[in-house]
Amino acid sequence: MKWIKWLYPGLNLKRWLFLFALGAVLACVGVTLIFNYQFVGLLEALVLKFINSVGGEYYQSTITALGAFNVGLGILFMLLGATHVVKTIINAVMPGEKESLRELIFTQQKLDKGPSVVVIGGGTGLSVLLRGIKLITNNCTAVVTTADDGGSSGRLRKELGILPPGDMRNCLVALSDTEPLMEKVMQYRFKSSALSGHNLGNLFIAAMSDVEGGDMEKGIAATCEILKVRGHVWPNTTDNIQLKAKMDDGSTVVGESSITASPHKIVRLMTEPENPRASQRAVDAIMKADAIILGPGSLYTSVLASLIVPGIRDAVIRSKAVKIYVCNVMTQPGETDGYGAYEHVQALIRHMGCQCLDYVVVNEQKASPEILAKYEKEGAMPVSPDVEKIEKLSIDCVPAKLLNDSDLVRHNPLKLAKTIIALIYRLKLFGKGIRFFDYFFARQTMQELRKNAKKEN
Repeated sequence: MKWIKWLYPGLNLKRWLFLFALGAVLACVGVTLIFNYQFVGLLEALVLKFINSVGGEYYQSTITALGAFNVGLGILFMLLGATHVVKTIINAVMPGEKESLRELIFTQQKLDKGPSVVVIGGGTGLSVLLRGIKLITNNCTAVVTTADDGGSSGRLRKELGILPPGDMRNCLVALSDTEPLMEKVMQYRFKSSALSGHNLGNLFIAAMSDVEGGDMEKGIAATCEILKVRGHVWPNTTDNIQLKAKMDDGSTVVGESSITASPHKIVRLMTEPENPRASQRAVDAIMKADAIILGPGSLYTSVLASLIVPGIRDAVIRSKAVKIYVCNVMTQPGETDGYGAYEHVQALIRHMGCQCLDYVVVNEQKASPEILAKYEKEGAMPVSPDVEKIEKLSIDCVPAKLLNDSDLVRHNPLKLAKTIIALIYRLKLFGKGIRFFDYFFARQTMQELRKNAKKEN
């Protein structure tokens, strides 16, 4: 007798279901009157008798018109009833959803059929890109480095023996459906007591990992469900690794923070211990991807730190996906001093062991001399686009104006997302469907990006 619960008061369903049923009856009666079906001859006789009593005579056209009116009114009632029933169900399942029913269904269908995109790296650069990618697909996976040894992540790593959650936290927030509010909560940093310096998000992920029996991947998966994340976030490896770099003076430096603090140039990046096991979930996502995006982020300690795990590197090379590298806009002191875009690409090729890139996105916009002067004092310089050099490596270069309009020379999230989205559309990776609707959805996506940019400003 579970069906009887549908009759409980206050569900806001019975009236609309009744209206739908009434509409169906009226439509059936109308069709009967139009086509003179005999099984409701009694009803037709009553109608004729009524018309006779009013006008003294009747015409077949009158009967047909009355039938057509009933059909129209019935269809109207059915549409109203069905629409309100669906809205009531959606409001119950997805409370607080402000989009219209039409936009909600259309957007969800396009997101589910969107391309399978894997973004590899770490740091804040990765989360910047993910905020744009989630607007065109639900099939997005972030593969994040687990070699961070500084800040709150480093402390949790030493004290609890877990993988550093910082970069994964940033990606989870970026892919969350409740991003603005969730970002404030997950990025909250305690200022006093024993928790001073810790992010609430880092502690939350650590707790979820412990709840799942110490399995970080299961903890991340559970966090994704709680935050309503569009896609997945996986570590590149579940092993406890440290970065190790061979420098140009022949010395070896261990630890991410120590590597960036070294005055010498990095020649080769490695892990300690060697040959860590790759996350199988990350490998599976890479092999199924339509597009793989490397960066943006620190070349050595974010992008290459993820790729030097053998299983991840081999999966990227073997994958049939289109491979796109997003080059940084400024050099990073201690990592890429004196590098142009060409040197960034060469470092990738050297560590990958082959040239497997299809596209490189570079910045061609110049920052103001005043802002650049501040960066020069810290040892940072603009990364030259090197378009011709890169194209000689049989890689298509995508130059674009990508700088943020602020005192910080970094990627503008809106501009970068628009460039990547446009490239994905151009490569016809958007999924199955009519091109006209893809064009409509692209415009809708760009409007959403502009709206988000205005909110941030």
